[in-house]
Amino acid sequence: MPLHLIKLAVGVDDVEHLQTIQARRAESGPNGGPNGGTVPLFTGFVPKRAAEILEGGSLYWVIRGSVRARQRVLAVDTAVDAEGKKRCRLTLDVAIVPVLATPHRPFQGWRYLEPKDAPPDAADAAGMGDELPPHLVAELRALGLL
Repeated sequence: MPLHLIKLAVGVDDVEHLQTIQARRAESGPNGGPNGGTVPLFTGFVPKRAAEILEGGSLYWVIRGSVRARQRVLAVDTAVDAEGKKRCRLTLDVAIVPVLATPHRPFQGWRYLEPKDAPPDAADAAGMGDELPPHLVAELRALGLL
């Protein structure tokens, strides 16, 4: 099973806002545009378990206290930034997949996320509260009511 990463989307209001931000960062794909392209994400540290992540893992985004979306991780590389510091470059699929809103405490950087702990995609969770607004679903889950 692939291993996943989880990261806070600081300053992001909702999944639509994340999509807007990612569209600006998208690099051209095989079709000449952002569709089918990739999104670079730079972090401070290279995951030691990168091989497991590249077996089909995703980066799950925590937005306003809940895991709300994921993007598939396509590559993990090292890069040097403008200041000469070694950084990690995650290459993400441009497609952002909404997931069932699941409460998550804040943390710094990124963390590993085991497949058993990853929330299901919203499309796969039909009938599990998806007719309610995402913020309400997250609040009800935090209270243990869903």
